[in-house]
Amino acid sequence: MNIFHSRKHLTSRQKALELLDFIRQKKAQVPVILDLRKILHFYDYFIICSGITTRHTRAIYEGTAKLSRQNRIDIHHREDDSSGRWLLIDYFDVVLHIFIEEARSFYNIERLWPEAKQIKLPKTDRKSTRLNSSHTDITRMPSSA
Repeated sequence: MNIFHSRKHLTSRQKALELLDFIRQKKAQVPVILDLRKILHFYDYFIICSGITTRHTRAIYEGTAKLSRQNRIDIHHREDDSSGRWLLIDYFDVVLHIFIEEARSFYNIERLWPEAKQIKLPKTDRKSTRLNSSHTDITRMPSSA
């Protein structure tokens, strides 16, 4: 059972948290959600995560797209660099960035917006990997060193 009942009326925050659940199901590494609502006018949230290998990044990418379709979460467009190093799914108001670990370190897009707030991620239920939605505070991103 999904944590959100009506797919037609998801807020951008609910969508970001639902997508977080999808990428966690595919064992995405070090997920981060940036709140960009006060910084950008065209996106509300960025979700950034890593895969261990290019096969893993592609599994996160394909699995998340499939779960999005199954849960009626509209995808605006998808970008695939063909090497699997940086994959992107645009959901209109939320963008999911999936990197291979080395590319994520190189591009370091979390640091492009130091004033962005980072959503404190909900804990998962270890048995089911479902989100525990009682823990969704926002905290300030640490400034770059």
